Amino acid sequence: MGKIAIQLYSVREHTANDFLGTLRKLGEMGYEAVQFAGFFDTPADELKKVMDEAGLVAAGSHMPFETLIGDQLEDSLEYNRKIGNNLIICPILPEDYRADEGAYYRAAEELNEIGRKCKEAGFTFAYHNHNMEFFDLGNGKRGFDIIFEETDNENVKVELDCYWATHADNDPLKVIQSYDDQIVSLHIKDMTIENGEKRSIEIGKGTLDIGSLWQAGERAGVKWYVIEQEKFDGDPLDSARVNVEKLKAVIENTRT
Repeated sequence: MGKIAIQLYSVREHTANDFLGTLRKLGEMGYEAVQFAGFFDTPADELKKVMDEAGLVAAGSHMPFETLIGDQLEDSLEYNRKIGNNLIICPILPEDYRADEGAYYRAAEELNEIGRKCKEAGFTFAYHNHNMEFFDLGNGKRGFDIIFEETDNENVKVELDCYWATHADNDPLKVIQSYDDQIVSLHIKDMTIENGEKRSIEIGKGTLDIGSLWQAGERAGVKWYVIEQEKFDGDPLDSARVNVEKLKAVIENTRT
């Protein structure tokens, strides 16, 4: 069974002010793992020590594209190696790599090369989608299709953000079925519509069928179910607590 993690972008205000203290709080809430969105200049050995103390492991690191190319890639891999993380994720492409169909083909070439180097170094490399990768580029092609059709599936894995796929009017269950064992991680967040606008909300308060997503993920052998939330009505740490409790309850109810 895959493990539950939190994408630390969800609590970005807290991590910016007290990175290590926030990790301890998340461990106390019952999270098994964290997915990083920056390290706040924290020495790797210090971070690993706190992770161990909090009972947390790494469920991947979202690494900006510029840290994955040229000489910076080795530095990025070395830091992640020291904290025990072997999953490197590109969270979004720079605008000039997603401007049109040709840009996505160039992106696929770059991502495949990054993935090849990661694999050679003992890491798994994945790409995380937003909604724009599912937009029609004008001839029936979508950026999501190009990225994963034009890369070696051993070099570039899928971190499917179920919320953003749904936001773009795609069924994440069908995406999971299509990419199956290429998917290493699912981003789990619920969706509601307020004043005509789609927004993320705590699990159980929205419209996504989280239980079915978990079942599909289990059939595909997904390793990480990564809770993420971007919009809040209160303290993001309170939402983080609600989300882990709700996801565990959904899993338990779905299993029985």
